[in-house]
Amino acid sequence: MSKEKTAQLRKSIKPFEKSDMKASTKQLLNTFPPYFILLVLAYLAMDVSIWLTVGLSILAAGFVVRIFIIFHDCTHGSFFKSKKANAVLGTITGTLTLFAYEKWKREHSIHHASSGNLDKRGIGDIWVMTVEEYVEASKWERMKYRLYRNPLVMFGLGPLFLVLVSSRFNRKDARKKERNNTYLINALLVVIYTGLILLIGWQAFVLIQGVTMFTAGALGIWLFYIQHTFEDSYFEDESEWDYVKAAVEGSSYYQLPKLLQWVTGNIGFHHVHHLSPRVPNYHLEQAHESTPPLQKATTITLMTSLKSLRYKVYDAKNKTFVTFRDIRHLLSDRKTVTE
Repeated sequence: MSKEKTAQLRKSIKPFEKSDMKASTKQLLNTFPPYFILLVLAYLAMDVSIWLTVGLSILAAGFVVRIFIIFHDCTHGSFFKSKKANAVLGTITGTLTLFAYEKWKREHSIHHASSGNLDKRGIGDIWVMTVEEYVEASKWERMKYRLYRNPLVMFGLGPLFLVLVSSRFNRKDARKKERNNTYLINALLVVIYTGLILLIGWQAFVLIQGVTMFTAGALGIWLFYIQHTFEDSYFEDESEWDYVKAAVEGSSYYQLPKLLQWVTGNIGFHHVHHLSPRVPNYHLEQAHESTPPLQKATTITLMTSLKSLRYKVYDAKNKTFVTFRDIRHLLSDRKTVTE
């Protein structure tokens, strides 16, 4: 893409970068009350059926995903015009979704600044090895990678690691503001969760909160995974890497049914979001529909997205994701040469 076309594309999306107080308020009203109502109903349903409680908790998880999208917008400073308002709401939504606001804000900004850059992987993204790296890796490293990319680990243990470990501790070089925000959210969680356990009992708390947050976490990881892991996703070395190409070619358009699109806060328009993180989630669809070049992004549906579970390693030479089976012969060849 030429510099002229790049400049024009960025210019065309500029009008959608402004937050709308009315739209933001509407989103808060149609997200928070239903979420809390579902949690109360899930608790009351325990006298009727545990399975009804589980079902209502799963529905509540959908609203946790939606709350996370609001949290996500706050980290980009796009939900409100006020920086302070974004920080306050971000801390509140971070507490509800179990993510440390300032910590995640920093890591996610790095993800945006380096997505698709082969030389800057490792912070705020999913672990991706190239074919060359995988073949040259030790057996232990390959085993760790295979376990990491296993769906049962990624979507089963992944949510637990994110909320119980990763989001609860600061990095060693974290600044004071980031550290204090993590401490604040952890303290709020201790107070809120202690109060809930005393109010409804630990069994009800573990069942409802456990099912809700685990389901939401698994869905969140899936959304992040599918929007950057597709056959012809964009990855380049630092010398060739381009921000706009990484946004439009390295982020998918996840075309979901309208209900799921609403629940996931339009994050399926991920190519638009990566091109301009300042676009609030409620403007993403309009930006996509109003900008023809953006409509050329790789489109993935619910059915075709399942194929991406097969993609494990990135073939930098042929610019495509491949399966472990596709490169099995390379490991055999390397073993033969070594012997």
